[in-house]
Amino acid sequence: MLRRLSADDARFKEIAFRGGLNLLLADKTDTSASTDSRNSAGKSSMVELVHFLLGARGDSRNPFTKRALKQITFGLDLDWPGTPEVLEVRRSGARPAFVTLWPDVTSPDPDSLFDLRSQGPVEVPIEQWNHLIEHRLFGLRGDHPGVSGRTLLSYLARRVSAHGFNEAGRTFARQSAADATTNLAYLLGLDWQLADGYRQLAARDATRKQLRKAVNDPVWGQIVGSTADLRGQITLAEAQLRRLQAQVNAFQVVPEYEHLKDQADELSRRIKQLSQDDTIEQSNLEELQQAVTETADVDTQYLQPVYQELGIVLGDQVRRRFQEVEAFHHSIVRNRRRFLDEEISDLTARLAERRSERARLGEQQAQLLRQLDEGGALEALTSLQQALAREQAALGALRHRYDAAQTLEASSRQITAKRIELQQAVETDIDERAQQTSEATLLFSRFAQALYGPREAFLAIHAGRESLTITPRIDSDDSRGIGNMVIFCFDLTLAVLAHRHGHGPDFLIHDSHLYDGVDDRQLKAALELAATVTAEENMQYIVTLNTDDLAKATNRGFNAAPYILDTVLTDTPAGGLFGFRY
Repeated sequence: MLRRLSADDARFKEIAFRGGLNLLLADKTDTSASTDSRNSAGKSSMVELVHFLLGARGDSRNPFTKRALKQITFGLDLDWPGTPEVLEVRRSGARPAFVTLWPDVTSPDPDSLFDLRSQGPVEVPIEQWNHLIEHRLFGLRGDHPGVSGRTLLSYLARRVSAHGFNEAGRTFARQSAADATTNLAYLLGLDWQLADGYRQLAARDATRKQLRKAVNDPVWGQIVGSTADLRGQITLAEAQLRRLQAQVNAFQVVPEYEHLKDQADELSRRIKQLSQDDTIEQSNLEELQQAVTETADVDTQYLQPVYQELGIVLGDQVRRRFQEVEAFHHSIVRNRRRFLDEEISDLTARLAERRSERARLGEQQAQLLRQLDEGGALEALTSLQQALAREQAALGALRHRYDAAQTLEASSRQITAKRIELQQAVETDIDERAQQTSEATLLFSRFAQALYGPREAFLAIHAGRESLTITPRIDSDDSRGIGNMVIFCFDLTLAVLAHRHGHGPDFLIHDSHLYDGVDDRQLKAALELAATVTAEENMQYIVTLNTDDLAKATNRGFNAAPYILDTVLTDTPAGGLFGFRY
């Protein structure tokens, strides 16, 4: 049970709670002006403060992290399972990520021979505090996806700020049906893990829809793609992979590949140089052969007949001189021809030698090229293997995308089939848990009839297509007041069953907004029922009320005196919960 709300600010209106029914009243003072309102007295803030001290998020939206309140350290004293003394919880908006606990109720080290928990106040992270609440107040063990201590607590202390009084099955406006009923199933003692299957299917379906949108997007569609496109891409990638694999399998590493390649290149250069030299010397040979053809002895036989015809008789000395010149000229011609013949012979020999060398070098080059053609260097093989690995990785990625596309295209059918299977399993579980469902229905019916007499009232529990549905029903005209009393009876049922079976704490908190529009008789009956049930079940019911609303119940004969708390809030600036307006 909750024992005390406090703060280190003297202006704060400390509240001491007790077992059973607790009435926290907001009064209107004699000096109040017509513009004053008890809406700012702090009734709803009391509920928010309990949530803050029991692990609510301390982000910028939380009122206790605002400038006016963040420097105040608030406290909650409550009974704690397994601890004889009262647990003191302290938290401030200045350090919202931590709470201070006294005594230390964190679990001892299981590997230690001694209990090393702190003997004084201990500061723990808010995540650990929430885990402790789930474990000790709600009995949650191990992993419990879909069930949250914060959500469970929101059914036992609904918040106006979260629109928690809009409908019985939800504690905030956008809470999904699957999330809500999973937590309700836990409080009612049903198979919450089976109920959580709906939430998981809803998450899968939401993912499928997002992926389907992405596939239709021209950019994001390339990430997944369609099975038809991917099937064609895989076929081409497999063919390319086979070609590369065949090249790798047939590849032979040639020893000293680079040296052989250099030798082949050198032979090629040598052969090219020989060919160039042949061209030059072949041209020279042709010129020499032409020169040999043009070299001949000079004919002098015509000189003597010419001189005779002219009547000139050459003397012996002249004739002898001509003979000497002629002999000298013949000598020159012979020498030139012999020189040309020797040059031609040398050129011819060199040409023949180069032809022979070219033939020999050509054979060597062919042999080297055959060796190089049969294989390659180790680096070439490595590059080929790397290319093969890249193609294998690309093919693997395509196959993964293909699997994802197949899964996406088949997921709709799979989800539908799974939903039908889950619906049948949940329906079977409900039948097998007739004792739990009967207990919940009879308890709710008892509470509703205490307010409205012998009307038909029950909990409709069945396996729906989208979620397990748990709907409280009271035969009525659907007025707002009756709708609020449906929530009252439903919450009281949840609190009692959770407490009986170790699935929840022993308190229930309601804000005065729950009683807006409620008939006087039902208000009196609800308060009397809460007092009776909490006494029977050894529980605690805390409710905030305006004094004039309570007067409606007391005028109907309700004795409120034993249940009114000592702290009374007012509509004056200093009379609210925090002692000032902010």
